[in-house]
Amino acid sequence: MTRKQRAIFEPALMRTALKDAFKKLSPRIQWRNPVMFVVYLGSIIATIIWLMILAGQTQGSAIFTGNIALWLWFTVLFANFAEALAEGRSKAQAESLKGAKKTSWANKLAEPRLDSPSERVSSENLQKGDIVLVKAGEMIPCDGEIIEGGASVDESAITGESAPVIRESGGDFSSVTGGTRLLSDWLIIQSTVNQGETFLDRMIAMVEGAKRRKTPNEVALTILLIALTIVFLLATATIFPYSQFSVEASGSGTAVSITILIALLVCLIPTTIGGLLSAIGVAGMSRMLGANVIATSGRAVEAAGDVDVLLLDKTGTITLGNRQASEFLPAHGVKEQELADAAQLASLADETPEGRSIVVLAKQRFNLRERDLSTLDATFIPFSAQTRMSGVNVQGRNIRKGAVDAIRNYMASNKGVFPAEVNGLVEQVARTGSTPLVVAEGNRVLGVVALKDIVKGGIKERFAQLRTMGIKTVMITGDNHLTAGAIAAEAGVDDFLSEATPEAKLALIRQYQSEGRLVAMTGDGTNDAPALAQADVAVAMNSGTQAAKEAGNMVDLDSNPTKLIEVVHIGKQMLMTRGSLTTFSISNDVAKYFAIIPAAFSATYPQLNMLNIMHLTSPTSAILSAVIFNALIIVFLIPLALKGVNYTAMSAAALLRRNLLIYGLGGLIVPFAGIKLIDMLLTVLGLA
Repeated sequence: MTRKQRAIFEPALMRTALKDAFKKLSPRIQWRNPVMFVVYLGSIIATIIWLMILAGQTQGSAIFTGNIALWLWFTVLFANFAEALAEGRSKAQAESLKGAKKTSWANKLAEPRLDSPSERVSSENLQKGDIVLVKAGEMIPCDGEIIEGGASVDESAITGESAPVIRESGGDFSSVTGGTRLLSDWLIIQSTVNQGETFLDRMIAMVEGAKRRKTPNEVALTILLIALTIVFLLATATIFPYSQFSVEASGSGTAVSITILIALLVCLIPTTIGGLLSAIGVAGMSRMLGANVIATSGRAVEAAGDVDVLLLDKTGTITLGNRQASEFLPAHGVKEQELADAAQLASLADETPEGRSIVVLAKQRFNLRERDLSTLDATFIPFSAQTRMSGVNVQGRNIRKGAVDAIRNYMASNKGVFPAEVNGLVEQVARTGSTPLVVAEGNRVLGVVALKDIVKGGIKERFAQLRTMGIKTVMITGDNHLTAGAIAAEAGVDDFLSEATPEAKLALIRQYQSEGRLVAMTGDGTNDAPALAQADVAVAMNSGTQAAKEAGNMVDLDSNPTKLIEVVHIGKQMLMTRGSLTTFSISNDVAKYFAIIPAAFSATYPQLNMLNIMHLTSPTSAILSAVIFNALIIVFLIPLALKGVNYTAMSAAALLRRNLLIYGLGGLIVPFAGIKLIDMLLTVLGLA
């Protein structure tokens, strides 16, 4: 079962959210949201006044006061419902993860050897440093690093993707996650965490909406809302004695009632954004999980929205990752077909995408068919990190292909000469953004094979959009400066770091941060961990090492390096949603002022009737209409709060103009129409 975003109003989630909305009426929960806590207290006071009127202990309209109390309670419940629905979606995602966290048995080894004595123990009893043997068909019992072996692993319980992945000892793909299943072969794994601290445990805790901490921007906005609430509370509190004094001094009119003052206060304070603020934050993390990215906190999601520098790996992010042979460039005195023939022979046993592409290119250009390996009586020399070349010894021919420096050293050891013209060919290939692969036979250099990095389609347009958003893109690559520069120009990135080392990445991030920029990057290897720990938004690949995942503040379950662009989009969408609904909330208060203030004080100050520009039926209808609209608007905005405001890449100035036009102007117009419509309905029902 995948953990993609569920439908907003899925019946099961709705039922749970409705129950939780009532549970959240507890004062211990309500006081955490100061704005809604004021509405909560107002609901209690209005209810008490209504009961006193029914008991004959005070004067007033029981119907009017009862309706005001009822809709104030609805306002609180609707805000609770929005938060509960957002949390319910996260809890549903957590439940699906808990389904993958099953108690299993482990074969604990005494020593990291296949023939070591073992004992069968519960996975819950495994501790950091324990060594286990996992065979095909068994569940991997713990998070760990592969010490020995290689196998196909089903990670669908964690990632939701059905395609198995290869995990093997050594390199950046040696990390495994508890709860996944081995499909083939065997693995010897060393546990890297204690039980209760596994990646799956952390994932479950991360997506539990109820445990979400408020982000810095959310805290700042909460403080602003509290300040506005206090201002309006003080203003409303002073109205009551002033109204009584005016009536006594003039000897006419009626003092404003406490019920009306409560209604006025609730309509004055920013209840719309106050009721939806928590839901927006929870939904932001939920949308991130819907993209199969686990954020360790709302702070990380928020930071993604403020990022202005993206560090992107070239391979797999900007390019397809598999270089393809594109051209044979022979040395002086060597025919192109001779170079192609030698390169193909040296690549027959090379199963890498680059090696296969050389075989295919030679076939296409010169109709050189693949030879039968069994009849060649050839000895193939595999590629190694030490020699940085591979080749073949066949029929008295010693053919090698590899990096420029590797072939230069090979020539020196065989008393050959590395021609200066080949250096020119190497530079020519590098300037075009391709990778030069030199081919030699014996002590003679035959030429260069150009391996081209294929830039992903549409990536240049994506970078142009990011530039419009004010985000700088920086390509990180281990290629030389010439090659890196050519690929950077083709891809359309703003800058690049060539021949990148862990120290160089870290220094670059610190440089940008010293300039006041927020930096995001992805990584999967142990050598990426220092830079990931330094970056403001660090997306570690789930397929990477444990060190990388520990250093990052997000984990991409799909291990897709391009996900970083989507992460930034989701972060900006969350900030946009919060800003848009805040704008709407403050704007729609203006219409409520025109509805409720003339009605509230018309009995005390008849001159205020001229402000009744909506021509509402009566003062009681105007006040009740405003209170009802104030409650219902929260319900209508719940889908927008949970789905997020649609975000398109544009400049900050253009975004501000659009935000003000749609949500500022809309916040002014919608309440006028809504309150008038409710007033007409109340008149028809005889409640005006």
